[in-house]
Amino acid sequence: MGKSRARKFKPPGFSPAPLVKQPAEPEAQENGEKLQTEDLLQKLQSPCPEVREFACASISTLVQQKQVIPSFLQKDAVRCLGPLLLDKCLSVRETAAGALRNLSTCGGFEVCDDMVTRDIMTPLVALLRECTTGLDANMEQSMVDNKLAKNRVEDIANQAINVLWNVCESSSKALSIFNKESCVDIVLQCLNMFSKNIELAISAAYCLQTVTEDNPDLLASLDASCLQALESVIMAPATSMETRHLQTLVAGALWNLKERIPSSSQANTINAILRILAEVLSVDAGQFIAQMKDAETQRLKAAASEAETEEAVEILEEATLSEENGMVDGVPKEKKVKDISDFIPASNEELRRAAALLVAQKTALELIVNLCCSDDPSDNEWEELSSSDESEMCLEKSVDNGGGQLLTPLCLSAEVQTALQNHLIPKKVFEKTNFPSSSALEICKQALAWKTLIVKMYTVQYRALTCLHNILSVLDIEDLGGAAALQELAQHLSNIVFLQTDVPKRDEFLEAASSAVRALLQTMASKGIPQCMTPEQIMSLGEACAQSSNISARVNAVSIIGITGSVLAKAENTADTLKLIGTFLLGVATNDPSLVVSGAALDAIFDVFADGEEAEKAAVEVKLLQHLKKIQPAFKTKIRKEGKEKYSTDQLCVLDNVRTNLRRFISYLESVEKKK
Repeated sequence: MGKSRARKFKPPGFSPAPLVKQPAEPEAQENGEKLQTEDLLQKLQSPCPEVREFACASISTLVQQKQVIPSFLQKDAVRCLGPLLLDKCLSVRETAAGALRNLSTCGGFEVCDDMVTRDIMTPLVALLRECTTGLDANMEQSMVDNKLAKNRVEDIANQAINVLWNVCESSSKALSIFNKESCVDIVLQCLNMFSKNIELAISAAYCLQTVTEDNPDLLASLDASCLQALESVIMAPATSMETRHLQTLVAGALWNLKERIPSSSQANTINAILRILAEVLSVDAGQFIAQMKDAETQRLKAAASEAETEEAVEILEEATLSEENGMVDGVPKEKKVKDISDFIPASNEELRRAAALLVAQKTALELIVNLCCSDDPSDNEWEELSSSDESEMCLEKSVDNGGGQLLTPLCLSAEVQTALQNHLIPKKVFEKTNFPSSSALEICKQALAWKTLIVKMYTVQYRALTCLHNILSVLDIEDLGGAAALQELAQHLSNIVFLQTDVPKRDEFLEAASSAVRALLQTMASKGIPQCMTPEQIMSLGEACAQSSNISARVNAVSIIGITGSVLAKAENTADTLKLIGTFLLGVATNDPSLVVSGAALDAIFDVFADGEEAEKAAVEVKLLQHLKKIQPAFKTKIRKEGKEKYSTDQLCVLDNVRTNLRRFISYLESVEKKK
């Protein structure tokens, strides 16, 4: 059993009002897009600031459509937009930064890397320095001293920080420039504005969390003042849900910097981190969403009574028009929104607070996943599937009486383990594995703008299930509440996986749920605790996961069935069930397109059929030996042909181990048959 790693999520793009266009024929549309691209890039050179601003805003909208991005890159849009980051007009700077933010967000890693190659870092760093040290002397003098200019500069900084975050997450070259130019000082300065501009501080916290991960050069350059700045944020009163979101992100950055924390302070810092996470997870999202929706209703009623009816009507008309044109909050319905605010209008403060809670809870769970990981980084699809070089032990029939210690315990520091227990983190994670509140889902379904929260609610559940997997992997059974608590958890997971038939079983759900079930069954099997999930339920979960396009879900499926089978092999009158298990695993080993999954299925076969009279009887009836002899040459050939091209070095090592164990296991089965 390996560990799980928290995934990275991108920020939302800058969102000016999108252009609504009539559908066109594909070829005509492609030609029109090329002409529009050329026209907009020419307008970027206009002497009129209004024209430059319009062009930037239009590009910002267009690049939200991923198919348009290549045409802008081919025309060198990055080098056209870069100089506008230092334009004399503040509004042009902001819209240019917004366009680059959308380009980097919607374009992904390759586009970000291309942006760095085209030297976006030079004007970007220069812009951020100006934003944090005062207005440039060349800017419009009429705006220098007024509040509008100050707010505009902060908005520009927010867009630019998001661009910086995106490119540093995607490009090692950008990260190297970040280190060399001491950009961390800029990010910390933006973070320290949390009491005045929470949105800018949140963007800075996201950026800081990214650049402090696996970046020893940066860590070596940080001093005590940096840690003090972060500690001042997490110790500040949580006056809003946005503040809680910010503190959760800063807690993640602090965890990345744990090596820089003096040993005398580590216990206190880890305790503060877990306190922040516990407070965020303690909030009932369903109740909070209901409260926010009621608050929104009351606010709109009050606004109407204060002669603001006209504005409310305009907002309603805009929302209706957007819906009729296939738009939701300025985003095409079919477009997958990329992150935290999902283009929520700034005026809808209740919706933003509800979104902030859900993102904070998701972030907290992802951080707990990392807290409960070993220090050995591994992002392999096939984590540590081979339950053995213990196959040799199996072949010699020296399996542990407790069912075999298939789980490799991960090392957890005493400080982290104590803090997890003190803040009741396992219990809070357990609670978040439930499906979202039905009443909250109904609220969100009935309000167009609030529908964006539905995906976020389910995402929190998925993260909690993954987090549960890691907690089960690192805590002792006593810390989890003993055998009774594990059986209660097994019943809970059974209800989630097997009884909620009306919930769509998305790939992400299957991956997260199966990883939790896998870790739980592994723990129970290793301690000899009776399982309450029936073999029929386990087989149904395995079959559902086997149909998933997600490799990790398929790996979990065969591991779960292997664990169940290895327990059944030591019981009486289980040959019929073991035959079903053997047939299923052979089918996966033979037919799955991924060597990772095929190898996991073979590994499970070794565990199930290595010992016991019932296993030997089932092995003969399903003709296990004959099937494995057919699989063996094909498996070896596939490793030789596809191995280096498709799989990592670590995965190849495990596959090679499975190949060796397959040869030994065939010899073992032959010896068993000879005895008979």
